[in-house]
Formats: sequence, C-alpha cells, structure tokens
Amino acid sequence: MPRVNALDEPAPAERNARRANPIDVHVGSRVRLRRMLMGMSQEKLGEHLGLTFQQIQKYEKGINRIGASRLFDLSQVLAVPVQYFYEELPAVVAESGAAGFGERPSENYTVEFLGSREGLELNKAFARIGDIRIRRAIVELIRSLASENANS
Repeated sequence: MPRVNALDEPAPAERNARRANPIDVHVGSRVRLRRMLMGMSQEKLGEHLGLTFQQIQKYEKGINRIGASRLFDLSQVLAVPVQYFYEELPAVVAESGAAGFGERPSENYTVEFLGSREGLELNKAFARIGDIRIRRAIVELIRSLASENANS
C-alpha cells in the first residue's frame, strides 16, 4: 500500500516528477496576477529580485518551487502580504484530489480567467465605467451572449 501524506497525495517518490505541484502552480499564478495588476514585466520583477525573466517564468508556471525567503522578497516587491499568494488555495487543492476541500472546478475557472491577460484587461476597463446603469447593461449583454453561445 503506497504511503500518503496529510493531503492524501502519494509520497514524494511516487509523484510524477515532471508534473508541477498544484500548490506551486497556484502560488506562481498569484505572483503572475499581482505582477500583471501592477503593470510590471517579468524582466522588471526579475531585476528587483536579482533573477532572470526565465526564472520568473518558471516560478509563475509552478515549474520551480518558490522558497520561503524568495516568497518574502516577492511579497515586498509586489507590495502584498505573503498570505496573498495562498488566497483561493482550496480550489487548487480540491482539483489535486486532496480530501476536505469541496470547491467546484468551475469556481477555479473564474479565478483562472481573472488572472489571464484578457480577464485583467476586461476587469480594469469595466472598473473604469462610472455609470452603474451602463455597467449593469454590460453584464446583461454578456449574460445574453453567453446563453446564446451555450444554446448554439
């Protein structure tokens, strides 16, 4: 019988070595989200940390794990508390098959979309619309388009 840890994951030796840990992927995606919200390039973030943009890419994709001291440095440069990188984590852990987290994958899709370039641009543009009636009309338009697309 294979050994399991507290999250019901296979022991480290039994994990697929080429597959990124879902928690590392999540933390990396939060780094990317914050960097993009600040309008900072990977190269600029790397300069602040003494890293190459390729290393930042690996962190953001979850390929390379971010150590505690580096995570602290990231929190300083990106002006967020360390906990920021772990927000919304239950959705990621739930998809990894860990017991005790029941969030649906569709909720994770929303978080992933908001972290994408299109999601960020849409969110920023929408937030600049001051008239609440126009904002409501846009939401209704999108709902209508989405339901038409689902029926096609």
